[in-house]
Amino acid sequence: MAHEEGSARRVGVEIEFLGLGARKAAEALARHLGGSADAEDPHAYRIRSAQLGEVSVETDLRHVHPQRLRLAGGARLGMWTATLLGTMVSPVVPRELIVAPVARSRLAEVDAMVPVLRAAGARGRGTVLLDSLSLHFNVESREMDAAFIAAHLKAFLILDAHLRREITQGRLRQTLAMPPKYPGAYRRHVLDWNYWPSMPTLMSDYLAANPTRKRGLDLLPLFTYVNEKLIRSALPHEKIGARSAFHYRLPQAHLSTLGWSIMPDWRRWLAVEALASDRAELRVRSEAALGLT
Repeated sequence: MAHEEGSARRVGVEIEFLGLGARKAAEALARHLGGSADAEDPHAYRIRSAQLGEVSVETDLRHVHPQRLRLAGGARLGMWTATLLGTMVSPVVPRELIVAPVARSRLAEVDAMVPVLRAAGARGRGTVLLDSLSLHFNVESREMDAAFIAAHLKAFLILDAHLRREITQGRLRQTLAMPPKYPGAYRRHVLDWNYWPSMPTLMSDYLAANPTRKRGLDLLPLFTYVNEKLIRSALPHEKIGARSAFHYRLPQAHLSTLGWSIMPDWRRWLAVEALASDRAELRVRSEAALGLT
């Protein structure tokens, strides 16, 4: 499915935080949006509001949402056990604000929810243990052909090191918590200017080198949208939602930092898009990255 240029193209946002339970977070956001918060379970709430569409808050652990998960043999955790587990892990397992895709022009409204959460008690400084407190953008793709996707992958690989430096600002804890880089051999393979594969080859190469969601630019949701059977058969246990979107998951969330905003990281993604759309510059930068100029 293709999308029109400009603000009609949409982006979904996910923001992780600690310190504030899902219920209180949802209630604070419902007041801000002029809507109501409905419980799916004690650790997952949906906010109904005409202002911004579908918004939810939930603990980012599938086992505390038993109505969604069936364990081996058809068993699942009971609600009481799942509720207790969610409470016990709350100091280290983040809550997640999930905003369904909205027009790019409305990202400022999403950003306005950050101080609301902070005022209600949300916190976070980019990491929890040795993992990121993530800020994710699910950026709807304008086109669904292999060349368009490959151009964005090339652009991201070129800019990856620069983006990491900007995001972490040299802080070791933040650096260690970032998603692993793409393997070096795969990076060199993709940056070869002759690499403009068919969609099946692009997907099979990606799966062979990256059988994981843990990449700064995670293409598994997009590839699952293109060919769900292929991705599910290769990664049957991964939690992957099919979306016609680039899953940009390099940024980190800093709810404890007064004035922190999602917009600088959004502009970093726009730099990836700009490079991907300029084929002459993309070639120059690709060849430079490979030491060919």
